[in-house]
Amino acid sequence: MTFTFLELKKKTLVEVREIAKDLTPQVQGYTQMNKEHLIEAICKQLNIDMHVHHEVKGIDKGAVKAKIKEWQKKRDEALAAHDRKSLRVALDHIHSFKHQLRKSMV
Repeated sequence: MTFTFLELKKKTLVEVREIAKDLTPQVQGYTQMNKEHLIEAICKQLNIDMHVHHEVKGIDKGAVKAKIKEWQKKRDEALAAHDRKSLRVALDHIHSFKHQLRKSMV
C-alpha cells in the first residue's frame, strides 16, 4: 500500500477516504475532512513527500542558471548606469533563459 502524492491527488474523495479508513487510528476524523486536508494527513502518516519534484530534460540546467546570473549582473549594472537599452536587452535574455528552463521541465 505505497502511494505517491500525485497518485493520491488524482484519486477521488471517496477513494482517498477508503485509504484513510485503513489508517483509522492514525487519521482521525477522516469522514469530516475535505480532500486536501485528508491527503495531507495521509501523507504525514505514511511519510510521503508532498512536494512535486520537476526534472529538467534536454538542457544543462546549471549552465543555463549560470547564464541567468551573468545577465542579472548586467541588468544591475544597467540599472545603476540608467541605461535603458542595455536594461531591456538584459531583461529579455533573462526572460528567455527562464522560459527555456520552464519549457524543458517534466
